[in-house]
Order: sequence, then C-alpha cells, then structure tokens
Amino acid sequence: MNNKPLTDTPEWRQLVRQASSMKHASMRELFAADASRASDLCLEACGLFLDYSKNLVDRQTMHQLLALAQTCEVHPAAERMFGGERINQTENRAVLHTALRERREDVSICVDGEDVLPAVREVLDQMGRFSDAVRSGDWVGHTGKRIRNIINIGIGGSDLGPAMAYEALKPYSQRDVQVQFVSNVDGTHLAEALLGLNPEETLFVVVSKTFTTQETMTNAQSAREWLLDTMEDEASVARHFVAVSTNKEAVSAFGIDPANMFVFWDWVGGRYSMCSAVGLTLMLAIGKENFGRMLDGFHAMDRHFMEAPYDQNMPVLLGLLGIWYNNFLGAQTHAVLPYDQYLARFAAHLQQMDMESNGKYVNEDGITVRWQTGPIIWGEPGTNGQHAFYQLIHQGTKLIPADFIGFCKSHHPMGDHHDKLLANFLAQTEALAFGKTRSEVEREGVQGPLVPHKVFMGNRPTNTILADQLTPEVLGSLTALYEHKVFVQGVIWQVFSFDQWGVELGKALASKILPELVAEDEVELSHDSSTNALIRRIRAARRS
Repeated sequence: MNNKPLTDTPEWRQLVRQASSMKHASMRELFAADASRASDLCLEACGLFLDYSKNLVDRQTMHQLLALAQTCEVHPAAERMFGGERINQTENRAVLHTALRERREDVSICVDGEDVLPAVREVLDQMGRFSDAVRSGDWVGHTGKRIRNIINIGIGGSDLGPAMAYEALKPYSQRDVQVQFVSNVDGTHLAEALLGLNPEETLFVVVSKTFTTQETMTNAQSAREWLLDTMEDEASVARHFVAVSTNKEAVSAFGIDPANMFVFWDWVGGRYSMCSAVGLTLMLAIGKENFGRMLDGFHAMDRHFMEAPYDQNMPVLLGLLGIWYNNFLGAQTHAVLPYDQYLARFAAHLQQMDMESNGKYVNEDGITVRWQTGPIIWGEPGTNGQHAFYQLIHQGTKLIPADFIGFCKSHHPMGDHHDKLLANFLAQTEALAFGKTRSEVEREGVQGPLVPHKVFMGNRPTNTILADQLTPEVLGSLTALYEHKVFVQGVIWQVFSFDQWGVELGKALASKILPELVAEDEVELSHDSSTNALIRRIRAARRS
C-alpha cells in the first residue's frame, strides 16, 4: 500500500462519484437493463453458491471496487499472513489460524525459522486420542463411571466459535452425551448448567490460554468446588477436568494432570481459534473424523481465497460489497440471516469475529482514520426474524445490507417444513430487492390512505449464500469465508484486525471496583460521581 491516505486514492474518489450516481438506482431497472445479471453476478466455490446480483451495484461499481482491492494490495497482505509474518504488529505476533487447518503434508509454514505444522498435527493427534477415549467410554470418571456430561468453560473466542459450531453440527454429535458451554461470570450460567448433573459423570474442559482469565477461572473454581462437594477427594479433579492452555504451572496447581493439557500458540487469535485445541469440546461432541471434515472445509476456502482472482474470489467480493455500503452508501449495520435453526449462534460468533477485529478508530500508524471502519453485525435465524425486525429492513428509513444463508436439504425432512422455510428464504430477498410499487398496490384493490402503508420501496441489498446441506465441510467453508471477508476489509481500512485493545480498559476498571464492592468497611472511592454512587447503592442493598 502506498503512503497516501485511503480517501485520497483515485479509486476511492471514483467510488465516491459512483455512489452519487447510484443513489437513485433501481434494482428493477438494473435487472431489466441486463439480461445476464443474475448469471454473471454469482460465484460457486468450496460447496457454497453466492448470488450477489441483488445488490445496489452495476458493473462499473464492481470494476471500481475491484480496483480498490488491487491498489490496497489485499493479496500481498494475505500472503504475508499465510506466510507467518508478524502482521499483528501491536502485539508482535504472527497470525496463523490458517495453519491450524493446513491439510497438505508437503508444505511447511515457518515462524522465526521454525515450521509450526508438526506441532499443530501433534496437538490434533492428542485431541483425537482423548476424544476417542471419552466417546468410547475408555476414559471414565474418578469412580469409574462413564462421562455423560461435558461442560466447556471459556469466554470470547474460547466459547463463541466452538459453541456455534457445536450447535451447527448437532446432527453429527454423539447424542448420549450432553454438551454445554459456560462463559458468563454471572453464577446463574454455571448453576443452570450444573443443575441435575451427576458429578461422577461430568467432564469440564477449561479453556484459557493463560489460565488466569477472570471469568473463566471463576467458573472453573466454582465447578471444582461443586465436584469436590460430592467426590471429597482432590485426586478426582484430574479425572474430571482437562485444560486448553499454555500455562502448565497454573494448570497443575489447579489439579489437572499436565498430560491432559492441550496447547495452542500465541499466533492463534481467540476469535479465530476453534480449529485449534480450543475446539476440543467440539471434537468430543462430533468425533475426530467430523472435526477433520470441518478442517477440510476451512482449508478449501483458505486455498480459494489465496488462489482465485479478485473478481472470482468469494471473500474479496463480500468484503468489497461491505465496503461499498459501509463507506459509500452510509450503512451502519450488516445483518446475517441464516435460514437453518442449527446456525442459531452463527451471528453471535460473527459479531466477535468482525467487530472485535475491525472496530478500530486508528490506522496502522496510530492516526485517527477519516473513514468508517467495522459495521455492527447482527442477525437471527429465519423465519423468526421475519416476525421481529424484518419490518424495519423492508420499510424502515435505514439501509441494512443482509446476507441470507440457506440450504437445499434439511437434516430433518419433516413434512413440508423445509419447503416452506426455503420459500420464505427466497421470497424475502425478492421482496427486499424489488418491493411493491404504488400502482401494484392499487391494482390489488387497495385504495385511499392505506395505499402508502402497503408500498415497499425495494432496493434493499442482499447476498444469497446457498449450500446443498449444512455439513462439517460446509460449516468450515462458511466460517472461513467470513474470516477472510473481515481480513479484506481490515486491509482496505488500514487497521490492525488481530488485536483487541478495546477490551482491556473495562477489565482494568473492573479489577479496581471489585475490592471496593466486597470490602467490609467503607472505602474511599475515586471514580466519577455516577460510578461512586452506584457502588454505594449496591453496597447498601447488600447490607440491608
């Protein structure tokens, strides 16, 4: 990338002019003027079909967006990431989540001259052996009973990705084992997870790189106490807890056998970590073979991203369309709407992936940017959203681009349920794109003051992502698609996408407030007047 600010590049200025000319564009007119639009503005790769024809773009817009990717050197930036360079410069770390799903045996990926792939494969093998032992019943609890309950204790990337993937791949899970994910430091989360469980049949997977994360270790310590209340033997901890961590001393002090510690590395960012040992609970649920199939899907999209030209590159195209709406058409949010109940947690995972990555106000040089960066990501599975927030997308005053994700086949072909689901899936993108005109409303017999209430303006942009069925491979491809989309946008916005300093300030202040809340005597408070008053109010309520 040259040293010129992004907004001063010719490509950016051309897109500003293009946005002005497209403000009054009509999707009806765009489709009418281009008979091949639907067949040209689509792409198939890695088990996914992308139709991006229902966007507020013409061929000139796409040409200019692709030129922006070229001038921002997206592909060279990707090569540096895949090659193990320390692109996370504020933390002086490489960013190599792609190495976690490298499936080729004849390649090496080096960090500081050392090939990381042998260690990656060693941990995957360790995970596979442990998974086989638990799933087969060879691994038993302290009293010899088989494991029937698995609770993952983590937060952020140690929870959201694996929890999402577990829900998505439930059809492939071992159903005689109950799997739960606990993340919130609110004791209710852990208490409800433990309700009715037999400690003798329960295994905890504690996921914390440092084994010091406050929320995770608070939950882990309470789970340990719950176990020992029944077992009354410290040795039982080693049969009912395993760790995903790098802190061998802390893991051992907790009572976990270091042989049952599964490591990962500082070049694995939390929100990109579910292909590492962070995905252990997922592997326990679906088995190592299906976990491997998921890695195959991730790897396929990795190769597509690196090898396909920009105009046939799915992550690049989605990233550029997001740039178009966020930076040139004034959109503030982006909706992700999966028409599959198994993807109920997908938007939650993408929220962290996208907003923690690109929610930055300074560029790589520490200078305040003059352009919008990351959008607000949100969504719910269809058709639930249709009876909640779609009204605003259809007839509200805000421009909300949306991704619709659907599958041709259901894992549960029950009656005509899936036909109705897909009918709604297709109908919504059609309605959002083309709307309903005043004359069409009047031809239906609607008259008088009711007419404007039934007019739909259309021109609401959507991408349609379609796959045959939600399989482990497809989930891997789909997740990697969004990972690389986020990367593309970060490169163009000139921000560091792989740090998250924004989460630190609240943590630091919470550490200061905690002893003030629990102190037996009155303590001097040094916060703002609002925070001081709230602390006093909580203390008073607890004493009453």
